[in-house]
Formats: sequence, structure tokens, C-alpha cells
Amino acid sequence: MVEPSYVPVLPTTRAAQAAFCHLGVRARQRIAPLWTVIPRIGPERIRGTRPVPDPDTDPAELRRWLAPRMNSLTDAMTDAAGWVDTVHVEALLEGSATALWHLATKSSLRLVTGPERDPQQQRYIADLAFVSGRGLGIRVLLDGPPDEAEATELRSLIERLRQPPAQLDLILDVGLVVDPRESGRTALTAVDLLAPLIPWRTVVLASGAFPRTFEGHCTQPFRVLARHDWQLYRSVCAARPGLPRKVTYGDYSVEHACSGNIAPARHPGPGWGVLRYTTPESFLLARAPTRGRDHVIRARTTARWIVEGGAFRGDDGAGPSAGERWLRSCAYGDGPRGSGNAEKWIQVGHNQHMHFAVRQLGGTG
Repeated sequence: MVEPSYVPVLPTTRAAQAAFCHLGVRARQRIAPLWTVIPRIGPERIRGTRPVPDPDTDPAELRRWLAPRMNSLTDAMTDAAGWVDTVHVEALLEGSATALWHLATKSSLRLVTGPERDPQQQRYIADLAFVSGRGLGIRVLLDGPPDEAEATELRSLIERLRQPPAQLDLILDVGLVVDPRESGRTALTAVDLLAPLIPWRTVVLASGAFPRTFEGHCTQPFRVLARHDWQLYRSVCAARPGLPRKVTYGDYSVEHACSGNIAPARHPGPGWGVLRYTTPESFLLARAPTRGRDHVIRARTTARWIVEGGAFRGDDGAGPSAGERWLRSCAYGDGPRGSGNAEKWIQVGHNQHMHFAVRQLGGTG
């Protein structure tokens, strides 16, 4: 695959897949998503740990649930490049084996494993990656600065997997950035300690800054929050200008860093959602109702707050994204049709964010 400009870390939801499908061709050529297959059932998975006991114990149900979702992901990607992390479904091999085989042999995606995972699952994913001929991503979760022991663990994993460096990608995943300075130290340590271990094919530095909750939304429905993920990447590049290999930018787009660890909701959500927009340094968040007598009028008013703000790029000469076109139509439309809902607003947010991230990195949107 062509060296990507940008790696968005996305959950395998309908909204995220639709957002990628509606990107322009030139933007898609510069983007290589890291898809995280969400769990089928059960509580939210804790980053870097396996639930004990695993709540997904029905192979037949997992097989029925997983196959169409992976087919949908394959269709959405067509021949586009990227990775897919199946950590939440690969333990029940009897139910996931067919879908994993199809991902390896019938999609354009590279499979992913990580140092914290079960050795048998590491071996199985590496074997599928070998069959695919596309190589393997190693996703290292960085909840603090790595040390020599973690470097040794990663080196041991590389040796056990027996994959040539030209077929291995390193994904340094900082997760949610709460304290930019602390996360910056973590990222720099990882780049210094883990990136030089072998001549990786690709090195990605991914982090997230989108908030998990919208606290105080009743009294403060509009927010402007810093893009700490973008600031983190720039600080690492500035601190290490002489790196022998380019570090590729990755983020969690406009969802929080835990979004890929949550099973699909089986009950109605809250009566509101969030419209979201990305500026060079910030996220614009605007709460809007999804139910109630005046919810359409309030949703369109919320969209106008974004469109009429000085950061909106609809008329900047470079051509708007599909997400920006939708926001403008929503803002100045009439009636319920085209006002969207919580899922649609997430889709629009992902689309405009990915389109803009490529442009911000110097690619062509």
C-alpha cells in the first residue's frame, strides 16, 4: 500500500464506515484506517485486558453476527488500504475463524496483534497475515512511558512471529490524551525506544482527544475543546526532527478512544446527540435533541452555529467534504427530512474530520 498520510482509528460501526465510503477518491488514497472490531455483547472492554470470563460464549451467534459485519467492512474499503484489529472477537475461534479467514484472503486490510495478547492468538493472526501476503500490524498500547522490559517483550514477539521487518507495521497507541505533557513524554519515550527496534514498514503514532461525555450539556450546549491529539503529534515531530523514519499521524477522529471497546447498544439512547466539527486546533461540539416537538428546529439551529462560525470551510476554495455539504443543507433546510439523528451526526463528523486531517497534513482532500 502507498505510505498513508493519516491513520484514523475507527470502530466498525455503520456511521464510521459510511463516513469513509463518502470520502473523495483522493482523500481515500491518503488514508489508511485502523478499524477496531467492536464486541458483539457484554460490558465495555477495558483497554489492554481480556474479560474473564469472556461474555461471548456462543460460537454460532458470533459467527452469524460477525460475518455480515466483516463483509460490510470489506465492501466499504474496496481496495483501500488499512488495518483491522479483531482483539474483541478473536478469542472464540470457533465463531470467528471464517470471518478472520475472509479478512485475510478477500479484503485489502492488514491484520493486527499486540504484545499483551494471548500467544496462541498472536500466532494465529500472524499465520493469517502470512497467508494474506500483506503483512501484520503490531499495536502497542501506551498507558505510560514504555521501559526496557516492554521493549524486550516487543522484540521477543517480533522474533516469535517470524515476519520480515518489511512486512511489519508499528502502531504506537497512546489512547486518550488527558494530560498533554504526560502523554507527550509517553509518546517520545515510545518513539525513542520502540521505533528503532527494527526497520518497520510503517510507524504510526495514534492518540485521541475527543471527550467521552458532554458534561453540563443542559447549561452549556456549545463547546470548543482543544485537539490534544494533533498537538501531541506535532510536539513529537518537533522534538525529533531527525528521525530516520517518518512517523505517521493517527487519531480517533471525532469519537472517544474507548468507542471501539463497546458493544452495540440494545436500548434507545438519550434524547440528544452531538454535532461535531474540526478546526485546525479545536473540536466544535454542539448538543442537539433527537426527540421532542421542536427537535428539528433546534438541530438546524445547531448546524447553523457551526456553518456560520468563522472556522467553517465550506467556501474556502478547496472544495467541501460530503460532511460539510450535509451540514450546510441541514442548517438551511426545512422540515424534518435531512435534519439527521445522533448516528448521522457522528457519520458527518467523521467524514469532515478525515477530509480535513488529510489536507492539514499536506495531502489532497
